Amino acid sequence: MNTGTTRTEQQTNMDWTILFLCWLIASVATLGSLFFSEVMGFAPCMLCWYQRIGIYPLVLIFGIGLFSFDAGVIKYSLPLAAAGWLVALYHTLLYSGIIPKSLQPCSEGVSCTEKYIELFGFLSIPLLSLLSFTAIIALLVILKRRLVL
Repeated sequence: MNTGTTRTEQQTNMDWTILFLCWLIASVATLGSLFFSEVMGFAPCMLCWYQRIGIYPLVLIFGIGLFSFDAGVIKYSLPLAAAGWLVALYHTLLYSGIIPKSLQPCSEGVSCTEKYIELFGFLSIPLLSLLSFTAIIALLVILKRRLVL
């Protein structure tokens, strides 16, 4: 008889699946950034590097958290994802012209507004990064709420 104090196996499996989705998104984003820079030859700008600093460790953090399903993974990953999201938002606004180019931090090397690729006519590399961080943050918030209840 379940007294309501223990989590069911189905709840635990759903929590693991949410964490797995976070790992999958971080892995695809990491492999995508490596594909764009190493295979396609697109040099990353300074803001791209900052976003990579946020996403690359998440692959390891989520991967380690999956093995024993450590709920503490949320407190380690959420700040990284939030920092990456802020940089990705700034980069996306800069790329789309909402923030003027005079406020561009990339003064040397590759421009932060360099248009390498736009999938379907609107999905730029900065927007793909922003979407990845947004999905990860949303899943982490869902997971955190599920674990508190």
